[in-house]
Amino acid sequence: MNKINNELQKYVEERIFPIYDNNDSGHGIDHIMYVIGRSFKFANQFENIDLNMVYVVASFHDLAHHIDKDNHEVLSANLFYLNEKMKEFFTYEQRGIIKDAIEDHRASLDHEPRSVYGKIISSADRNVDIISSLKRTHAYTIKHYPELDLNEMINRAYNHISEKFGDCGYAKVWLVDEEFDKFKNDVKELLKDKYTFGIKYMEVNNICLLYTSPSPRDISGS
Repeated sequence: MNKINNELQKYVEERIFPIYDNNDSGHGIDHIMYVIGRSFKFANQFENIDLNMVYVVASFHDLAHHIDKDNHEVLSANLFYLNEKMKEFFTYEQRGIIKDAIEDHRASLDHEPRSVYGKIISSADRNVDIISSLKRTHAYTIKHYPELDLNEMINRAYNHISEKFGDCGYAKVWLVDEEFDKFKNDVKELLKDKYTFGIKYMEVNNICLLYTSPSPRDISGS
């Protein structure tokens, strides 16, 4: 962080970060700080990278999640691009690259990110920890699907993580990331048994005391 423009960092911390209080906890400020840290790590794989651009891409990438989760990448990119203060720090060309990178960060992206900054944010945005993944999935479910009972939440989480991080999962990284490779193997092991998955889900999210523990039949859906 010592290479980031001080005025830029101050503005982001004071004016942008507080907006993340509106998001679910899985897309809140803790997640943003996680992504910023991983973005800087990936930036080290390249020469001539503008760390101010890396920082801002990570800082803005989920900003509009509370407005429209399904289109938040486009809305977040627009919030950056229309921000008058950002024009003081970046050229027209740089702002275009940052906007594209924010748009390209989602795991469900059907094309390769358009720039190295897009590859950095897309890779940095991936979970590399089972516990964090289960917590983020639960936080998302609680906020957006509050009508689900415990068994339905577990089934949704199992299906979501399988579709995203399983053998044929759509989530990918575009850069060298040994942490993500290990995480994928951990996910593969956890998904082998749906009942074990459900118990882990409850333990991680501290909900086993709030609900009656589901039976193997309930969780497996058999």
